[in-house]
Amino acid sequence: MKHIEYLNLPNGLTMEIWDASRQIAADTVKVELVIKMDVAFEISHFEEEDHYLKTRRVFGPVGNYEYRKERTFVHNAETETVFRNLVEDFKRDALPYLAKDEFPRRYSRSKYRDIVQNPYKYKDLLGNI
Repeated sequence: MKHIEYLNLPNGLTMEIWDASRQIAADTVKVELVIKMDVAFEISHFEEEDHYLKTRRVFGPVGNYEYRKERTFVHNAETETVFRNLVEDFKRDALPYLAKDEFPRRYSRSKYRDIVQNPYKYKDLLGNI
């Protein structure tokens, strides 16, 4: 993977843009955009302290937001253009939401919701939920 760019968002988060493209045949590439962002879990993000503690027990002090978008069988000559379009589309469509002040809270609560809705995935980390 090749690091492309860091973006500092107004809500204090830092987003990383990565290029995970790879050759799949002599004349074609799988173009893949990877977005990564660490979101610290804070007690103020949760309705109850227990929700905060369970989320930290499962995921640690920081959640790792990741987004992937790919295009397969892209001709070699179009690789850069396709990747640039993926980045532009992401910035236009998703970046305004990720940059909102409420995003870290919503992300944190979604991780807790995942624990509640899928307890079997986390039983080894939490014991009896």
